[in-house]
Amino acid sequence: MDFDIAAARVVHVVFGAAWTGSTLAVALFVVPAARRGVLDAAPVEWIADRFTKLSVASVVAMLLTGGHLAGNLYTFESLAGSSRGHLVVGMTSLWLVLAGLSHVATSRLTAGDDVQSAADGAAPWFGAAAVVSVAVLVLAGLL
Repeated sequence: MDFDIAAARVVHVVFGAAWTGSTLAVALFVVPAARRGVLDAAPVEWIADRFTKLSVASVVAMLLTGGHLAGNLYTFESLAGSSRGHLVVGMTSLWLVLAGLSHVATSRLTAGDDVQSAADGAAPWFGAAAVVSVAVLVLAGLL
């Protein structure tokens, strides 16, 4: 295996794991705590800021590494005509959905002065992002 392919796979998986894991953590722990009033604005804003930075870095890293991997390992025919190619296309689609959901969810979480109301508004978005994160991980496991 070429070094660039191995390095791209490692970076791709590390950023994918960090992004999906942090999405699940925010959806399962941070948002419910903010909804119950356990967290006030300062920690929620700090977590949302870090989550946003990780999301953006992950989108960029996965775009670059995924593009490199797809360009070197697949042809259009293999992406369109094989089960492995369908998994890659599915993951790419879910990656786009997760990027949008992450952005909207974080924007909702930091909207306004009332943390509980903002967390209530963000909850369905983070819930959807969590489901998409699990789907991405399932497809990654199948690859």
